[in-house]
Formats: sequence, structure tokens, C-alpha cells
Amino acid sequence: MQNRTDQIMWNRLFHISRDRKISYQRQLREMIVSAILDDKLPLEIALPSSRELARHLGIARNTVVLAYQQLIDEGYLVARERSGYYIDKTMLDGRVRVEPLKFDGDHTPPDWKRHIKFHPSQQRNIVKPVDWKKYPYPFLFGQLDPALFPVADWRDCCRQALSVSDIEDVTPDRIDIDDPLLIEQIQARILPRRGVWASRDEILITMGAQQALYILADLLIGKGTRVGMENPGYPDARNIFELKSPQMVPLSVDDQGLVADANLNSCEFVYVTPSHQSPTTVTMPLSRREQLLKQAEEHDILVIEDDYESEINFVGDPTPALKSLDASERVIYVGSLSKTLAPGLRLGYMVAPRPLIEEARALRRLMVRHPPANNQRIVALFLSMGHHDSLIHRLSQTYKNRWQVMGEALNKHLPESSRIPSFGGTSYWVEGPANLDTRELKERARAAGILIESGDICFMEDNPPQNFIRLGYSSISSKQIEPGVRKLAELIHSAS
Repeated sequence: MQNRTDQIMWNRLFHISRDRKISYQRQLREMIVSAILDDKLPLEIALPSSRELARHLGIARNTVVLAYQQLIDEGYLVARERSGYYIDKTMLDGRVRVEPLKFDGDHTPPDWKRHIKFHPSQQRNIVKPVDWKKYPYPFLFGQLDPALFPVADWRDCCRQALSVSDIEDVTPDRIDIDDPLLIEQIQARILPRRGVWASRDEILITMGAQQALYILADLLIGKGTRVGMENPGYPDARNIFELKSPQMVPLSVDDQGLVADANLNSCEFVYVTPSHQSPTTVTMPLSRREQLLKQAEEHDILVIEDDYESEINFVGDPTPALKSLDASERVIYVGSLSKTLAPGLRLGYMVAPRPLIEEARALRRLMVRHPPANNQRIVALFLSMGHHDSLIHRLSQTYKNRWQVMGEALNKHLPESSRIPSFGGTSYWVEGPANLDTRELKERARAAGILIESGDICFMEDNPPQNFIRLGYSSISSKQIEPGVRKLAELIHSAS
């Protein structure tokens, strides 16, 4: 029997949450492991018996037995006959036991302002509430409605990736080599959708499209490089390039995307989102694409094509990727698997001529060696089994419905706003009244349960327009769109 002091300790350390979405056995294992590694359990005292702990926690005794047995197998516990379960002391061998240092006035901390050479935290960045799921009207771009994630298909691929042969494949250090199955699937299933064909040594897997952009900035942009940016455009790309060069050249955007005028000719490097311009959502027509490529070749300009939402096209025939039209090999194609699967997956890819991919691979090796091999294998299986194509089909149907519902709601409640038509994708770009301050509106809307993105961050000017809003519909259900737009319209009209 445990004495009263021991019982108080168990009551403090061990408790089960009925609200957590993980098993009681796993919760119990986590609690015991945490208590052991944090030195909260004395080594000489036996843990409660399985019967006592089950009764204390209100769970089945077999759950406790299985948790104890797993901890024995992993080396955390030892079972002593007729005595009970004890902590295996060898688990704590090799741990340095010292008190944390306390800073006092006799020591001088570093002058971080002097040591830090640049300050990305001071750039204008997109900020989204981490608790966005709690809001009834989350009109956020780049987030995924959890109900749309293919849980069963993903679990199936995860289970397959845990086979002995697959584990033996992904656990060795690949140095800088990507999963050949994933490369094969990108070649066969992803790129042909966009009319792009590439050999294996022309493809590099990255930690999302942003790592691809950062690698390209490191390799191609110097302090004096003139970089052409769509204006308005994608803030994260702008911030990445600005870390390397202050020579950012704003390029106008109209209802056909980036304007290929004389301003483009002075650039060495241009970033463009032709399929669904970020943030206005317009699609660059074939004639404009051909003009852009012609000027790029005439003036020796390298072009980064960020094809971030190409799969989500449910209005009209798809336009071929800029890369597919490139006869001079100056288009660097960047894509993301995170946009259709899940933002947190962080897997993207780059397609470019072999010499550039060789340098990009070498640089990536210095950064992260390669994206996690197990994640690459799971995605490769997801693609090979046709789950990705099926998911795109379902997403396109769902987003088309939401796109129509939002269009109707905007026409009804904000008929005076001028909007560039959206050709697919997952958001609307809305221009409000000229006197509207969307930064102030954003805060009032949040207090009313509505999350929006003010569009000023997408402009390069020091004093950007304040009356633009991006309304995403990938993270909000269809039934919430109309009431959310109605409430937002009421806030806009009350501010006018």
C-alpha cells in the first residue's frame, strides 16, 4: 500500500484528460515519461500498482498494464517481482545536474543590436491569429478547412511508409538526395498538369516554396541586383529578396496580371505569379505570357514563376505554365504541395536547368541537407495511389461552390466595391470605399468574430492604399460565408 504522501504525489502528477484527442494509454505514458525525465519521481519509490492507478484515474486496468509494459520495453521502468514497478536508474545516466545560471549585475550581456546584422522581424509581415479556428468567420488565405483534409487516405499512406522496407529506405542519411519515388511522381503526376517536363536532375525538393525562394535569393541576388516585383504582390517573396538587395523594382499589375512594360527591362530578375496573381487572383493570358518571355530573353532577365495555386482552377480552361512556354531556359519554376495537402506539410519543389539545381542542392545541403525523408515518402505514396488527383477534384468542387457563394454575397452586401474577377483559387481581392482604413477595420472585424486580411501589406509603397481586403474561403464553410460577408459589410458601411 502506498502511504498518504505518495498518494498526494500521484494525485498531483497523474490525471487523465477526457477532452484530449489521444488515447488514455498514450496520455499515461506521456505523464510518466515527463515525470521521470523532469526528476519529479523519486527513484526508490515504487509506482502505484496497475490496479491502484487505474482506480485513481478512472480507466481500465489493462490500459495501465499496457502503458507500464511499453515503458519497460523502452527502458524507463523495471518490474521487480513482488515489489512493483520502479524507475530504471540507467535511463538518467549521463545527465548533467546543475542549477540554472542566474544573471547578476557583474556580467554584461551582448549588445544584440550591434551583433545582429539585419532584422527580418522589422519587415512588414503577414500576421494571422494562431487560434483562427475559434472564430466563426475566418476569411483567411492560406489556411485549410480541417474538414477538407483527407485523413483516411493520409493515414493509409503513413501506415505504408512504416513498412520495414520503407523505413530502411528513409532512415539512412541521404546527404543531399531526394526520395526518387517523390521525384518520379512529380515528373509523372504534378508537372504534366502544367505542361512542364523535366528530367530528374532538374528537380529539387524544398521545405515549402519559401525555401526555394530563399535558396534562389542566396544564389542569384547580390546587393546591386535589380529585382522586379509585382505590385501589389506576395509580401514574403518581397521580404526574402529585400534581405539580399535594396533594388526592388515595383511592376504594375492590371486585370491581366504583371504589365510587361519598359520598367521590366531594367531588371535582372523578376518574380511573377501568372496563374493566380497574388493577391489580385487574376490570370495572365497567353499573349501576355509570350510578351513577358520575349522581353526576358531580349534583356537577359531570369524569371521566377511561383505557380502556387495552379491546380485550383475551376473557371475556364487552364492556361499553360510560363515554364512550359520557355524555349530559352530562363524560367525557374517553383511549386508547392502544401497548398493542396496542408500548409503545415512544408513540402515544395523547384524546377530549373541542371547547373542551377546543382548549386541549389549544394546550398540546401548546408541549410537542412534535405527535407525529412519520411515526409517525402508519405507524399510520394499519396501521389502514386492517386489520392492527390482525387483530392484536387474534391477541392475544386468545394472551392467552386464557396467561390460562387462569396461572389453572390459580395454582390448583395457590397455591390459598390469594385472587384477584379477571380478565376479559381481560394480568395477574392476586394476594393472598398476610398476612405476605408482596412487596418482599423481588421481589428473591429476581429472583435466581431470575423478574420480578414488588410491588403496594404501587399503594396511596395511607403504609403500604400488602405482600402483593399483579401477574403479567403479555403478555411471557412459555405454556410458561414454569407452571414460573415453581411456582418463585414455592416462594419464597412458604419465606418464610411
